[in-house]
Amino acid sequence: MRPIHGDDPHALAIVRLGVDVPYEQAWSLQRWVHGKRAAGELTDTVLILEHAPVYTAGKRTAPHERPSDGTPVIDVDRGGRLTWHGPGQLVAYPIVGVTDVTAYACRLEDTMIQVCADFGVTARRVPGRGGVWAVGDAALGLPDRQLGAVGLRVARGVTMHGFALNCANDPRWFNRIAPCGLPDVGVSSLSAETGRRIVVEEVIPIAEKRLAEALGREPFDLHEEDLLRR
Repeated sequence: MRPIHGDDPHALAIVRLGVDVPYEQAWSLQRWVHGKRAAGELTDTVLILEHAPVYTAGKRTAPHERPSDGTPVIDVDRGGRLTWHGPGQLVAYPIVGVTDVTAYACRLEDTMIQVCADFGVTARRVPGRGGVWAVGDAALGLPDRQLGAVGLRVARGVTMHGFALNCANDPRWFNRIAPCGLPDVGVSSLSAETGRRIVVEEVIPIAEKRLAEALGREPFDLHEEDLLRR
């Protein structure tokens, strides 16, 4: 294990938190790591996980976008709107120093686009929409389908939150909401697009590699227990 004290501009610590991680637990850990990173006590760090099922609302979420059946929603301090996280979806929370937030968001989208390509899925940006998409075909009645989303917060020059890429999640979780405030689009996953089950565990090492490449960092593994000792 390499040392992670201070701001090593070339390093990216990768911390795998596992599956069924409660949202509030990961959010609390993000805030702790963010404080350490902003103080120069940790290098850039990314938390990789699958959440227990949860709906979260970013700052731009409108009242009518919330579930009408009383489904609980956690209000969070990221940008963006309403979305879902849960089993079968890879979530990455890079806590890294940035100077250009727009360019950074594009790097996260580039990461997901490249990961999709690694599994034989063509994903791209759609003007006016965040995230990455499998483009539909109007002639066939096939809508654009969101494969991954980005939601960010930047404070003291350091990011929180990050991206979520659908791998093998049940799309019915999105039926209660308009994902990211977009009612006329679909939601898909790597599994649905390829016709074979692609689980998060299979995607994680590729996503870690592509994220490190997009950020220009050298990745190394760090256990959660070792992180918390810092």
